[in-house]
Amino acid sequence: MNPMTRTPPREATYDDVLALPEHVIGEIVDGELVVSPRPAPLHALAAAAIAEELGPPFKRGRGGPGGWVILFEPELHLGKDVLVPDVAGWRRERMPEVPIELPYFTLAADWVCEVLSPSTARLDRTRKLAAYARNRVGHVWFVDGLAQTLEVLRLDGDTYRIVLTAAAAERVRAEPFDAIELDLAILWQR
Repeated sequence: MNPMTRTPPREATYDDVLALPEHVIGEIVDGELVVSPRPAPLHALAAAAIAEELGPPFKRGRGGPGGWVILFEPELHLGKDVLVPDVAGWRRERMPEVPIELPYFTLAADWVCEVLSPSTARLDRTRKLAAYARNRVGHVWFVDGLAQTLEVLRLDGDTYRIVLTAAAAERVRAEPFDAIELDLAILWQR
């Protein structure tokens, strides 16, 4: 076959995601189906800790301002991309009611948190980050359980700017949840 006449690969569809076994996470990034294993224990612990710490003050309004919907592993359908961040949040003024008629969300989140794993870090930091920027997600957090670090990125035009890096047992105020102080040591507890 002549390489000049090779047909481009077919763009993935949501049917491709639905056809995957239940024990994996399927995403479509830039038209490509990306399949990842379910989170390992360290990954799951960090994601759960983030949701547990932010939920009371921001989702429930206990000890903080409230005004957020915060969800674990929501499926986001943003244009041609299907993304599954570890944790995501929407300001209540943008999503006053959680849409329950669809099994996924079509409104881009205001904040996403990606817990970095050796198998997903490259994708999270490159193609998924670009997809979040295309869809105007205001803040992205990268949590690395092995390195015990938090990076906070804010959308600045078409790209992200790092506004905070912290490690281990630091106490920080991290956008967009800077109304409270977050003790990072809680993220690494096993």
